[in-house]
Parts: sequence; C-alpha cells; structure tokens
Amino acid sequence: MGRLTVRRPVLHLNGDGSTRSRPDTLVAEEPLELRVGGKALSVTMRTPGHDVELAHGFLLTEGVIGSGLDLAGARYCNSVDEQGRNTYNVLDVDLAEGVAPPDASVERNFYTTSSCGVCGKASLDAVKLKTRHSPAADPLRIDRELLLELPDRLREHQKVFGSTGGLHAAALFDADGGLLAAREDVGRHNAVDKVLGRMVMDGRVPAAGTVLMVSGRASFELVQKAVMAGVPMLAAVSAPSSLAVELAEESGMTLVGFLRGRTGNVYTGAERIDL
Repeated sequence: MGRLTVRRPVLHLNGDGSTRSRPDTLVAEEPLELRVGGKALSVTMRTPGHDVELAHGFLLTEGVIGSGLDLAGARYCNSVDEQGRNTYNVLDVDLAEGVAPPDASVERNFYTTSSCGVCGKASLDAVKLKTRHSPAADPLRIDRELLLELPDRLREHQKVFGSTGGLHAAALFDADGGLLAAREDVGRHNAVDKVLGRMVMDGRVPAAGTVLMVSGRASFELVQKAVMAGVPMLAAVSAPSSLAVELAEESGMTLVGFLRGRTGNVYTGAERIDL
C-alpha cells in the first residue's frame, strides 16, 4: 500500500525576512486505475488507502451496482515500479453473476476530477432516473444544535489533514450524531466515495437516516453521489453550486452550506431540521 504522507525539504520564508531549511509533510497523491473484469474503467488521482471502499463507492454512485451483493471480489493487479515493487495502483473488481457491465457512459479514459461531472437539465433527469435509493421519502430529522456540531466532529477525524493541511474529508453520521464512517483524500469526490463504499460493504445502502458532512464545497457531483446512495442530508462547510441546489431540491434531499461556527444556510429540505 502506498504512503499517506511524504516528507520533503523546503525553504521556509520567515515573517522577519529570514529563511531556513526544514522538512515538510506532504499528502501523498497517486493514480488509481479501476478495472472491471479486467477492462480499464477509470483513473483517479487519490490518496492511497481504502481503495476497495473507493471502488465500491464509485461503482455505486455511477449506477453500476446497487449493493455489495453486486460485486464478487476485488484484487490489486501486479503493477510494478522501476524497482519491481507492486505500486498497488491498479485495482480490478469482478461483478457478481448477472450484473450488467458498465455502459459506455461510465467508461472514463481520462483523469477523474472533482469537476468532471455532467451538467445541465439532462443530467438532473438522468440522476433521478438512475438512482435506486431515492432519499425523497426519508423521515430523517436532526436537531439544529447537533447539526451545528458536525463540522467539529468531522475535524476530529481529519488526522492526516492535521499534519499536511492538504486533504479533503467526508463523514457519515446518524441522526444522533453517531459516526458511521470518516475518510480523508486529496480528492473530495474520493473521500465521499470511500465513505459510501464503506456503507456498501457494511450492507447499509440505502444510507437512510444519515447526514453526509464534507469539509469543502457542495458540488453537483457530491450531491449526485449522495442521492445515488440514498443519503437524505448533505452538509458542507463551504458553498454549494447552483446545479447542486437544483439536484438536491428535485431529489428531495436536504442541503446545508456554509455550516461553520454557529451559522449555516439551508438551501433545500429545511423540514428535516428541528429548529
């Protein structure tokens, strides 16, 4: 397994105008090629670790699988570096018998980024039609005070961020604030896929009665992933995009942005919050 962090020497510029050399800790970023049945499907830049969860979450949120029962296994391929060591950067998964392989719309022969999602009205309709776990009827209710605590609870689980300052984080909480899973990654979409992938592997999809808390902004793609997993509420410490709000509203999801300190903006689904 690749390293989570890397130490590199830097020249530090001090506030008094002087400089000094010192080591710095960087978050590791390496490519992961995901294959399905031996066929390349996607390449994403990620922080090594929890790769099987990442694969489960990605395949769930792309509509390839609906539960862990749709996968038969996962294994690292023998991809080696110049020293002949396995890089653990190629993961091959097998679908269960009878599960249809990904269609051409899922195949991505380019680097996956947090902004590579599809756009426009057709995309909103496609997500609503594709999800098997609509959150619209989810009866989740959460207390306002508990909701305001979630960013701090997420921060408590950002262990690698504390030493590098270079990671996104996502965590899934139940209605009582209990932590179900928390993951960090250089890509915000990967952090969410790892959390949702954990739920797939635990047999907890649809993720009813949960709140997905993310450390950055609420993009269309993150709302899309939450909708695909049946998550009824997404909260972010930063801003949502206009398309993210549209998708949340049309999908019956509660979307909260700028959740920090004692304040936040509820963009959709305010009825789930006990004020």
